[in-house]
Amino acid sequence: MNMQISNATVLDPMETASIDELRHHQLERMRWSLNHAYQNVPIYRQRFDELGVHPDDLKTLEDLAKFPFTTKSDLRDNYPYGMFAVPMHDVVRLHASSGTTGKPTVVGYTQNDIDTWANVVARSIRAAGGRKGDKVHISYGYGLFTGGLGAHYGAERLGCTVIPMSGGQTEKQVQLIKDFQPDIIMVTPSYMLNIADEIERQGIDPHKLALRLGIFGAEPWTGELRSAIEARMGITALDIYGLSEIMGPGVAMECAETKDGPTIWEDHFYPEIIDPVTGEVLPDGQLGELVFTSLSKEALPMIRYRTRDLTRLLPGTARPMRRIDKITGRSDDMLIIRGVNVFPTQIEEQVLKVKQLSESYEIHLYRNGNLDSIDVHVELKAEHQHLGEDQQKAVCAELSRHIKTYIGISSRIVLQPMFSIKRSEGKACHVYDNRK
Repeated sequence: MNMQISNATVLDPMETASIDELRHHQLERMRWSLNHAYQNVPIYRQRFDELGVHPDDLKTLEDLAKFPFTTKSDLRDNYPYGMFAVPMHDVVRLHASSGTTGKPTVVGYTQNDIDTWANVVARSIRAAGGRKGDKVHISYGYGLFTGGLGAHYGAERLGCTVIPMSGGQTEKQVQLIKDFQPDIIMVTPSYMLNIADEIERQGIDPHKLALRLGIFGAEPWTGELRSAIEARMGITALDIYGLSEIMGPGVAMECAETKDGPTIWEDHFYPEIIDPVTGEVLPDGQLGELVFTSLSKEALPMIRYRTRDLTRLLPGTARPMRRIDKITGRSDDMLIIRGVNVFPTQIEEQVLKVKQLSESYEIHLYRNGNLDSIDVHVELKAEHQHLGEDQQKAVCAELSRHIKTYIGISSRIVLQPMFSIKRSEGKACHVYDNRK
């Protein structure tokens, strides 16, 4: 195991613990988390009882396989607070991500949860090579999305100077990067390319900027994209992983000394890999669906949460904790567009709101420069084929507005001739992803 870490870096005790110490720590915390969920969340008590399992049945970490899975549907079905394990007066913050039925997935945090989150993000930034006194330019979105505030509190916890830029305003992003001279940028990799384009458009030599490190997450990206960003910007580019249901950014972080995939902070988030069809737990190294059990969350404990991300667990290198390989895809039909989780059924829901449009639609994804773009192909119903050009434009504008309002992404609506969208006798194919 490669443990070559700077003497100036003081790690958390669990970052250097032995495997035996880590597993003992996980077992104690897992027992607490199962009991906390069982005692305080009605759906967990019901599910456990239906399966005939009790938190006391957890004698080893392997016994976790006896317990039920949690899915995003459970959070939607218990919207907004039905899966909270503490009274609302103990919840100090809410975040939310989009859902498939117009209702967001709501997550809550106690003050201890916020502190834990800040600590794991601080640990992540430090693992990437960040240090107290660094200036951190944050271009993740702020608000209900966990990216901006998650990065913000973690950077402050580490002792960094935070520049809370949020997303958009690319010219201003570049101005502040030039004027404020941040050491680190935290942003989606696709938007980093937009920033790089603007830096070059302004005639700035990126290699003369103070930036030395980019911490990129919120969307899948490849090793090739990493190399391209590093070459263009003269920085080190590292991968941060997280999801709002488990905590937000900072569930796992790639370490600077190895750059071999995100290390899971296993003292707070226990990983499993399962067969996405059978639910069987698979051995480390085998490809399957990533599942997490929270070990320290108070407001919203998650027991065996199915992330739908396909990857594999790898041995620890820079830390004793295990790593995840690059996400190769998903076991459901969720799309990630500019960091936003989008389900085809969400698009369908908005199409069906426009009375002039038929139920047939296609989603076409492609790269427009550095960013993901989406076209939605639709048809008019037979009784509306007579609409003039201005009326057709109004129909398209209405659908585009619905998609922006309810899903949070910009789209181009393409009105197709009647019956030109392919019909299917089996499972309809609505999505054509040309980004690869």
